[in-house]
Amino acid sequence: MIPLETIREKLGTAEPWVESRGTHWLNPGTKSVRELAAAMNAAGARFVTITAYELPGKEGFRLEYHWDLEGRLLGFPFQIAGNSIESIWDLCEAADWIEREVHEGFVIDFTGRAYEPLMLRPGDKPGVNLREAPAQDEPASGQQGQKEVAK
Repeated sequence: MIPLETIREKLGTAEPWVESRGTHWLNPGTKSVRELAAAMNAAGARFVTITAYELPGKEGFRLEYHWDLEGRLLGFPFQIAGNSIESIWDLCEAADWIEREVHEGFVIDFTGRAYEPLMLRPGDKPGVNLREAPAQDEPASGQQGQKEVAK
């Protein structure tokens, strides 16, 4: 079994791993998401998913990259101030679908790739998961459930 400290040293971060609810978390420090993906590939880790959160106010987004290494779930958070981050799909093909979903749901651009939008629901616009939806897209109070049932 690969010691977690080996991963931490390869990423060059002095911060310790933090275990929370079955996931071992590590702040990647100054490493880019592509550097992280290369290090995880070298360690033989398997990409699992990306979880995206819109931060309060105008603080941007938090993207959590999850990897499986020998049965251990590893998480690496990245906070982005704007709406773009490097794509890792060419380093890890499993990231393709979730990058497209995050792009569609949060209008985050994964630079270095070209892709067609998924458009999972006809009529949806990119950014359906953003907190601050344009006023014309917000239903009147009490009508959201009715709108969902009508679909």
